[in-house]
Amino acid sequence: MNREPMDPQRELAAQLGLVGLLAHWEELPEPTRRQLLDWEDQTRRQRSLSRRLSATRVGAFKPMADFDWTWCPQLDRAQVEELLTLDFVRNGCNAVLRGPSGTGKTMLAKNLVHLAVVAGYTARLVTASDLLRDLAEQPSAKARHRRLRHYAAPDLLAIDEVGYLSYDNRYADLLYEVVNFRYQKKSTLVTTNRPFSTWPDIFPNETTVMVLAERLTHHAELVVFEGESWRVREARQEREERALRRTTRGRG
Repeated sequence: MNREPMDPQRELAAQLGLVGLLAHWEELPEPTRRQLLDWEDQTRRQRSLSRRLSATRVGAFKPMADFDWTWCPQLDRAQVEELLTLDFVRNGCNAVLRGPSGTGKTMLAKNLVHLAVVAGYTARLVTASDLLRDLAEQPSAKARHRRLRHYAAPDLLAIDEVGYLSYDNRYADLLYEVVNFRYQKKSTLVTTNRPFSTWPDIFPNETTVMVLAERLTHHAELVVFEGESWRVREARQEREERALRRTTRGRG
């Protein structure tokens, strides 16, 4: 016995759980039903996107449209723009953003996490210190494994500020476990102010560091940032503007 196919609009209403609309389905003209369904679908999609963006913990950030490329002329713009296409996420590859503090690494990382969520991927940003502290504070091996799976889950995991603090061997092992969980499956992005050759200064277990660097850089994009800190530049500009205002007032 062939079952008559369900009206696509009615099927969508059922998927959305709109029991009241279904109960009065025949009482409403088709254009009204379509409009109500569109509104409900769009509202739910927007709420879902807002929840997923909030879960990334990206916070406020400057969009790449505001990035001053002339300030960092050595930066490979074509390489950055290729990252912004998210091909590396689609292919499960990694990205390492390296350079001095304040040159734009975190800004790019936040933009990439935001774009990934808008594109339908799961993504999360976490500082290295928060990630390692979270894992180290788990009360048991079973609880730690659950947290590792939590960090292994997103399509893109951005670990910010590796290298700003020093850690003991246990922390090196924990970072290795996170990266290894995700290795050749999902994309890991790392921002760091140090070349890998100096990572033994951060993590004393040199063997673990070597394997960790190998996992991170295999099938990875390395983006090198150079130049003066944006924050230092902005602070200097603000001082100069204040001095100019004081001089102007004094002449008046």
